Amino acid sequence: MVNFYIVAGPIGNLEDISLRTLRLLSEVDLILCEDTRVTKKLLDKYKIGTPTLSYHQHSKLNKVEYIIRFLREGKNLALVSDAGTPGISDPGNKLVKAAVESLSADLVKIVPIPGPSAVTAAASVSGFPMDKFLFLGFPPAKRKRKKFFEEVVSSRYPAIFYESPYRIIKTLNELNSLYTRYSIRNTNIVVCRELTKKFETTYRGKIDEVIKKIEKNTIKGEFVVIIGK
Repeated sequence: MVNFYIVAGPIGNLEDISLRTLRLLSEVDLILCEDTRVTKKLLDKYKIGTPTLSYHQHSKLNKVEYIIRFLREGKNLALVSDAGTPGISDPGNKLVKAAVESLSADLVKIVPIPGPSAVTAAASVSGFPMDKFLFLGFPPAKRKRKKFFEEVVSSRYPAIFYESPYRIIKTLNELNSLYTRYSIRNTNIVVCRELTKKFETTYRGKIDEVIKKIEKNTIKGEFVVIIGK
């Protein structure tokens, strides 16, 4: 039996990592990384010398087959992303699916190693009821954007999604216009920027108020947006 570990890593601050994670990353035969350069910073900090191999959204089928072969040969692997939990708005789920379909359950055990996640970090400081919420990942860049935002507006529960610094203002303006069109008022939102990093910022208020606050600062880093209900 070999183990395929799906490992959550820091979303910014490299100290946000468990003892179990550090032990496993030092024990496995190979670490699969979204970007080996990013993972190297973490490994260097904790003096971990395990070999790494890139695996990301542009990896081709032959790379997946190459990785599956490692598992079939009895190698213990760990999958990490650049930040947070693999498989959450991340191509890691495709590799897990391939392992499940290609290898029997008595040959490989797929093990989740929990840790940091931007979704739960933002939800925990939102102040909104979070016993139920809708998570939607990143909005489409072009097609189906309207459908995406209509799903946010119509949700019975708080809705959470990610956005890049290049589209955050455009996205919030589109969302604000949609709420105005449907005559929905007093919608409060929370927007978290650069979670766990030096310039971590949380913006709170109505959508138009938050837009003004964000525009006052240099817009950089990834954002987590929570629409309250």
